[in-house]
Amino acid sequence: MYYEVLPARNGVGEVLTYTFDEALEPGAIVEVPIGRFRAAGVIIKKVAQPIFKCRGITRILYSRPLPAHLVATAQWIADYYQVPATSALNMILPNGVLKKRRKHEAHTCSKLQPNIARDIQLNPHQKMALTGILRALGATKLLFGVTGSGKTNIYLKLAEKALSEQKSVILLVPEIALTGQLVQVFGEVFGDKITLIHSGQTEAERHLIFEKLLNSDEPQVVVGPRSALFAPLSNLGLIIIDEEHESTYYQENSPKYSAIRVASFMAKEIHGDCILGSATPNISDYYIAKKQGSLISLKEKAKSEAIKPKIQIIDFKDRANFNKNRYFSGALLSLMETNLGHGRQTLIFHNRRGSSPLTICEKCGNELLCPTCFLPLTLHADSYTLQCHTCGYSCRVPAGCPECGCPDLIHKGFGTKLLESELTRLFPKARVKRFDADNKKGEGMDSMYSEVRNGDVDILVGTQTLAKGLDLPKLATVGVVAADAGLSLPDFAAEERVFQLLTQVIGRVGRGHLEEANVVIQTYRPEHPVLRYAIDEDFDGFAEYLLKQRRRSGFPPFKYVMRLDLTLKTEATVLRKIQETVQRLGRDKRLIISPPMPAFHERTSQGYTWEIIVRSASRKALIEACRTLDQGFRVSLEPPSLL
Repeated sequence: MYYEVLPARNGVGEVLTYTFDEALEPGAIVEVPIGRFRAAGVIIKKVAQPIFKCRGITRILYSRPLPAHLVATAQWIADYYQVPATSALNMILPNGVLKKRRKHEAHTCSKLQPNIARDIQLNPHQKMALTGILRALGATKLLFGVTGSGKTNIYLKLAEKALSEQKSVILLVPEIALTGQLVQVFGEVFGDKITLIHSGQTEAERHLIFEKLLNSDEPQVVVGPRSALFAPLSNLGLIIIDEEHESTYYQENSPKYSAIRVASFMAKEIHGDCILGSATPNISDYYIAKKQGSLISLKEKAKSEAIKPKIQIIDFKDRANFNKNRYFSGALLSLMETNLGHGRQTLIFHNRRGSSPLTICEKCGNELLCPTCFLPLTLHADSYTLQCHTCGYSCRVPAGCPECGCPDLIHKGFGTKLLESELTRLFPKARVKRFDADNKKGEGMDSMYSEVRNGDVDILVGTQTLAKGLDLPKLATVGVVAADAGLSLPDFAAEERVFQLLTQVIGRVGRGHLEEANVVIQTYRPEHPVLRYAIDEDFDGFAEYLLKQRRRSGFPPFKYVMRLDLTLKTEATVLRKIQETVQRLGRDKRLIISPPMPAFHERTSQGYTWEIIVRSASRKALIEACRTLDQGFRVSLEPPSLL
């Protein structure tokens, strides 16, 4: 008998035909020879004897085949994202799948107590939202719930319903380290049914977890980041994606894919549900869900004792506000001193991407934007020009502000390390701790959460790490050091990202633990609509504003976007190659193609990177364009960001 096998080996790229004496089901996981090597593979289908000689399948690795929806998903990813199906299968089968492991129990939720019965209570608003989800048409539904509205309880009820129907559940979280509370609650309710998957596990642990889930006949709850989506659950019925707006759900390295899109496909395959949850949903997902009638809103806080924080906007242009320190306003310093005296915490937030140079007028706050794309211009110091990395617009840096004529244009930024040292100098007795991507292992929020929650840190300084999902009972004040920094990035998603971060960080206070909550927002642009919408918690107004911008400039959800970048040793070679590609693609009138531009990080040890942005109302046109590309181009289809 002859079978088409999809090998889990990069570089093969397609199915190969093998022979085997026994009957095998589609999805059977086998070992096959490829040249001098051995590889794991999956049976796609039985075929007639070919005209060429075939090698034999070495052995069957597991008695139970891979669930059909995962085989279909690997093939769908290959087609939808134009990547080799073998690389998609590599994400599903664990590393070291050919190795024999010692038989011991796979690591799951050792920190959580098993089989704890807990009654999940819903308030009237949550009950209405749950009913709306169950009645909504389509496989994918968006739960738009404001910060503190109790989306977790709805997740629990949906998971409880699925388990009662003998269906398994996948709960995706942006990062395990930042969602410990959610994981803990799920563990308390579902006990030993929980299986955690995360990057901290060894190859052997991941392999044993794969075997355990593949061979299980009992419904399971799998929790983890985007890789948990490929857990081999034969009876999967529900996928929940918490904080669905997070960029971590898009895999940047090959094969590039969006876990949101893959989960939506999988939900259709299993005839189940995919629930997207967020207080600040991705604007494209919001637009589509509203259009399709699958948007469920939950706009009331779950706790009646929750309070609206007092929000102060401090204008950075008025230096009288910063007479004590150049980074922290007098109002923010005063609140920090009060908190230290009363044993309360302060969170200082600064967007890590805000270290990119700003091009902004110090007098009027005007920011220099591309006249075509309405996106911020980036300073290129070597040529002293401002350039748009989307459409190719370029201009000399003006001698003064185009709006008011002031010659004081600012090109600068600062980071969290500087803020940490400055706070340590200002408050020598305070316990100041920085949380960002530079933290060493064992010093991050995942390992220090209990210490921070108990109040053993007085002032927290950090990036978006601190904006996500933290519930700190002693946190009284949030200070946003430079609220408009992220608005200066040359990216169609910049305003959306700033709104999301501000909304999330403001939501860290006023959660009902303390009688008073304060937020101080420092900005050069106090009247910017994005800041105002975030402060007013007006997502609907923000969505209307942003969708109008996106429609006018031709970005998602109104156009599909593809980024093509190429890296070669010399700048002349990469420029010539990419110009040839622009000319060839330009023959297709369905495509809107930007001029070649240096990438945001233009020069690396690998050489020079240039890019082009291709947009179209037809996704099919982008796929066809992909198939004409020369080798070496990196393709990002529907990236959440252009940076």
